[in-house]
Amino acid sequence: MGKQNDDQADHEMGNFEENSGKYIKAFYNKTWMERYGEHIPAETVTLLWSITVSIFSIGGLIGALSVSFIIKALGRKGTLLLNNGFAVIAALLLSLGEKSSSFEMLIIGRLIMGVDSGIALSALPMYLGEISPRHIRGSIGQFNSILICLGVFAGQVLGLPELLGQESRWNFLFSFLALPAVLQLCVLPFLPESPRYLLMEKRDEAGAEKAFQRFLGKKDVSQELEEVHAEARAQDNLHIVSVLQLLKNPAVRWQLITIIVTMACYQLCGLNAIWYYTNGILREAGFADNLLPYITLSTGAIETLAAITSGLVIERIGRKPLLIFGFSSMAVFFSLLTVFLNFQDSVSWMPYLSYICILAVIASFCSGPGGIPFILTGELFEQSYRPAAFMIAGTVNWLSNFTVGLLFPFIQELLQAFAFLVFVGVCTLGSIYLYVVLPETKNKTFMDISQSFAKINKMPNPSLGQEMELVLSIKPDTNGKAQDVTKTESSF
Repeated sequence: MGKQNDDQADHEMGNFEENSGKYIKAFYNKTWMERYGEHIPAETVTLLWSITVSIFSIGGLIGALSVSFIIKALGRKGTLLLNNGFAVIAALLLSLGEKSSSFEMLIIGRLIMGVDSGIALSALPMYLGEISPRHIRGSIGQFNSILICLGVFAGQVLGLPELLGQESRWNFLFSFLALPAVLQLCVLPFLPESPRYLLMEKRDEAGAEKAFQRFLGKKDVSQELEEVHAEARAQDNLHIVSVLQLLKNPAVRWQLITIIVTMACYQLCGLNAIWYYTNGILREAGFADNLLPYITLSTGAIETLAAITSGLVIERIGRKPLLIFGFSSMAVFFSLLTVFLNFQDSVSWMPYLSYICILAVIASFCSGPGGIPFILTGELFEQSYRPAAFMIAGTVNWLSNFTVGLLFPFIQELLQAFAFLVFVGVCTLGSIYLYVVLPETKNKTFMDISQSFAKINKMPNPSLGQEMELVLSIKPDTNGKAQDVTKTESSF
């Protein structure tokens, strides 16, 4: 599951530019000399570097757009297994590009790694959400964010000058991308497919029962099976809907709007832009360039610590409070950072406050916004809508990522230190929307969550036929009293 080592490569663009970037540009120049007998023009190396960085987002978009088709054909587990192939191929291209004197291999490798990330960021949260009992679904879902942060931190450590952060070793750094993929190829085949997928889409009740038994560690899983049956009955002739059908369906309109808003805020909240300033602020504080890689390790450590903390408290506090707290805190610290940046040249100790604000922004992001949007995408939609919902969420995610990378340099040039006020507005508006619209989803079944949107979607109450189906799903207990098995005993 830990293949997200490169899922936030653009999230680290500032560090990538400072460290590996200069070596890769030197490689581009060396290769150009070998091919054409002259130094590469400055505008050409800038173009190649821009393509190398931005094509990751293009690959992510391709992966997000294709994931629902792959999942329909191969299932959740099969999609994740196939996706490891993309990671291994990308690692080979990226690590062997220098040996082959081919910068095209680096660019194609980044593209394929983006495809891998686009698929993983949809298929993995979907799989984790469907195999997790509802009382720990949020905590399990946060593993996605925790592993991303661990990947970022591992990349920072491996990129230190004493390890692989040298001109003669930078290409070996990319080979580590294959390790999580190989690990998953060794472990995932022994894990069951999503029982909800097996029962609702493949109609394999025996397989679903065995999967539930293995995941829950108990023999009697009749209550879990009954809950999934009840959800299937409530959806009437279950079939996987297309993106167009999802967009047209008024029953899920506000779930869809909520996911689009949340995923857009996830990318447009300004975290990626932080890296444009981090090293400059540290230099202003008087730190030598050779110390910067070690000091910036604190950013990866803060990310990981905040993500782990969020995973520990999410089932107590809930998704909604953590999201609102995260975005609101980011708005506050971005505002303070704007003030500190404007006084940075006149007050000697102001850069230290600016760096503290950067760490606070990172911690605020990882406390909720860094992982919960992917959890919500799986929770707000029932089985038939889920693949299309993840495709839309992934598309919004990668388009927003590309937009930030494309526009922020121009925003920064125009607004200078006031550029972060744009993100203050995004975070504030996102917090207000989530406060007004988003219901709490912790410890609720997928049917409960869908029903909580019925009023805002202006949908009627269940029909008589649906009510009869619910009655049939209620059986008497040992005392002869009616008992709703889908709500009182089921783990899911």
